[in-house]
This record gives sequence, structure tokens and C-alpha cells, in this order.
Amino acid sequence: MIEQITKGIKISVKTKYNGTSYRNNKLYYIFAYFVTIENKSSETVQLTDRFWQIFDSLNNIEIVEGEGVVGQTPVLKPNDNYTYSSGCFLESSIGAMKGYYTMINCRTLEQFKVIIPTFQLTTPILSN
Repeated sequence: MIEQITKGIKISVKTKYNGTSYRNNKLYYIFAYFVTIENKSSETVQLTDRFWQIFDSLNNIEIVEGEGVVGQTPVLKPNDNYTYSSGCFLESSIGAMKGYYTMINCRTLEQFKVIIPTFQLTTPILSN
């Protein structure tokens, strides 16, 4: 599990390899990721936007950005946490993701970025 705290907001990420799939006659490696956002600050915050960079070992880079996560813009009071899962398709068996969430302090209306640390997306090692 990968973890990082920015301005009292802790991000934890776990990943899972979900096999392969063909789309448009092309092989893709499927990965799921599970994110937990914990508010360890004394302020109520809201997640408003996300920004992801998704890399694979073939030097492909995909940028994903937009409002909220999985259709939601969660509000987290102090000591609250929010967990969601999502996934991605890579053209290679090894990759990584990183990014940030844009949050707003609900009291001061200050916007700030919470770093999502780089995490690896790898297939299990095959053995004979």
C-alpha cells in the first residue's frame, strides 16, 4: 500500500491486477486501484476535481482530469474517510499512476492540491 499526507489529508492506494482483455483487436492489461482519502486535519474539506497521469512501459501517457471521483465530490469532516475504486487499461504489463486531487476548505474556501503518490501497476510474476 502506498500512502502520503498533504495538508492533513492522507491518501492510501492499493492496486490489483485483473487480467487481460482484447478491445478493438488490441491486448490490454486491466488494473483496479482502491483509494482511501482520510481527513486528519481539523477542517472540513471537499474534493472537487482529480488529475491523473497514467504511464505504461511503452512510454504511453494518458491524462485523466475532471470533476470529482467516480461521479462524486465527497465532503470529509475531520476524521472522516472516503474510499472508492476505479481502474485502467494499459497496453503493457507494467505501468504507474500519479496525480492530485483539488480540495476546498469548506470554512475558508481555500483551494489546495492533495498529492496522490506514484503507485505501480504490475502483473504478477509468472513461474513454471
